[in-house]
Amino acid sequence: MDRSLRAARLATFAFFALYGFVLGMWIVHIPTVEQRVGIDHAVLGLLLLLLGGGAFVGMQVVGPLIDRFGPRRVMPVSAALCSVALILPGLATGVWGLGAALLVFGFFNGCLDVTMNAHAVTVERGYRRPVMSAFHAAFSLGGVLAALVGARTLSWGWSMPATLVGVSVLGLAVTLSASPSLLRPEPASRPDAAVQARTKRRMSPRIWAMAALAFMLMLCEGVANDWSVLDLRTVLDAPAATAALAYGAFATAMTIGRLLADRVVARFGPVALVRYGAALGAVGLAMVAISPWIPLVLIGWAVAGIGLSGCVAQLFSAAGHADEGAAGVNISRVAGLGYVGMLAGPAVIGPLTHFIPLNLTFFLPAALCIAAAGAARVLRSPAQVPVERVSGGIG
Repeated sequence: MDRSLRAARLATFAFFALYGFVLGMWIVHIPTVEQRVGIDHAVLGLLLLLLGGGAFVGMQVVGPLIDRFGPRRVMPVSAALCSVALILPGLATGVWGLGAALLVFGFFNGCLDVTMNAHAVTVERGYRRPVMSAFHAAFSLGGVLAALVGARTLSWGWSMPATLVGVSVLGLAVTLSASPSLLRPEPASRPDAAVQARTKRRMSPRIWAMAALAFMLMLCEGVANDWSVLDLRTVLDAPAATAALAYGAFATAMTIGRLLADRVVARFGPVALVRYGAALGAVGLAMVAISPWIPLVLIGWAVAGIGLSGCVAQLFSAAGHADEGAAGVNISRVAGLGYVGMLAGPAVIGPLTHFIPLNLTFFLPAALCIAAAGAARVLRSPAQVPVERVSGGIG
């Protein structure tokens, strides 16, 4: 295996882990920001929409830039600006300042998200076997590290601005050290503008179908992230410490699943992984919806996590491989609509609880998982570079 390709893979792992760590450090400090600015949960919820909106805009802006300049040039800039932008929410002292800070932070989050996945597709193309899910596992591990580090710094009484400045400096250091190993673009292999335009038009229905799948599957992830703990706490009257295990079960299963998903794809193909993974996600959500026992609910969240763990990564991979000359734009479409789903999930569940119990609302994401399983064949395409079945493991 080419040393430069191995180095590029390690660099991509570093960027995914960095992104998970930066985002996780923001999440850990949300209560502190809320208290510092002096706002309630309702206002915070509205401000977080600015974070999501900024990310969506960033994804759409950066897609064409990736296709023009290549992820090697765009990703270091995105990572550096995302790391620096993390400081802004920590400095905000008013509602308007926090809103502006979250908009900027979200914008560069979106830019980094798409560029990372675009470069991951380039690395996967070089390996000619599935490696995408392992990168997403690195993101999850970065989030876990952020939770541990954030909890420790908060217990030590470190000031939030100082902590976030330290994370920003770390992010810049990782960016500087990992950027030289990123893969250089190969202009000779890129189609001319006319061919790109025709390809984009031809692939558009398939890309939008994958974007719709990303919307459905990431909506389910959003529901689990925001409602799993509250469901166990309010529906089954679990103690707070026990209720927290609901999200822990889901997140841990997601991480484990992402570490294993590449091997599953290599053996059975991306279509099978998304089809049966989404179906397993539906089973897990149904277990959560109907079970009156806390242990079975925890098992249900773990089943949902393991089922959903590898699905979105395969959608990003398929979008990037669909057209090498338009990988950035295609990934931005899939990731952008998926991100909308991530935000929409919690927002949809809330109003439904006025009519039915919280646990029964989980039948909605379960139904979306079933729909995604039925539409998984959209990933099947002879244009996809990694073949459906590849012998060998992930090394």
